[in-house]
Amino acid sequence: MNNIYIVDTNFFIQAHKAYYPLDVVPSFWNKIKFLAKEEKIVSIDKVQNEIYKNNDDLTKWCKDNLPQYFFKSTSNIFQSYQKVIFWAESRKNHYTSAALAEFLDADEADAFLIAYTLTNNSKRIVVTQEISEPNAKRKVKIPDACLALNVRFVNVMDMFRQLKETF
Repeated sequence: MNNIYIVDTNFFIQAHKAYYPLDVVPSFWNKIKFLAKEEKIVSIDKVQNEIYKNNDDLTKWCKDNLPQYFFKSTSNIFQSYQKVIFWAESRKNHYTSAALAEFLDADEADAFLIAYTLTNNSKRIVVTQEISEPNAKRKVKIPDACLALNVRFVNVMDMFRQLKETF
């Protein structure tokens, strides 16, 4: 059974702005294009919205290079999303109300990313550059929600290692 990696917004934005600029490291972006066409990596509509609102070179690259089926709809994940909401609300004595409001905002991708992965937990793995901070109170970190909900997650380099991809 092959895993499918569900990539977070920061997967794209940090790569583009910090580590692998489009004009400097085209091999990284060619690899992303290949993995997307092979459906080894996908993302969700909420991530697409977060990327496209910037209307920059990354937006153009995504529109020009990712297959139409890359960004999956989150309209049918209500049951899994309810589990994420329930977990987040159970943490109201830990996180600030602003942190929980941001995490559960319908326009924010994080909770939906976790819920989408949860709908097929045996095959799907979240890819994020966020780092677990269990004591953080002002931001719900994706890895902490994943750990609580038994959702697997990796960072970008670990994803490439698991896929046995090299450059």
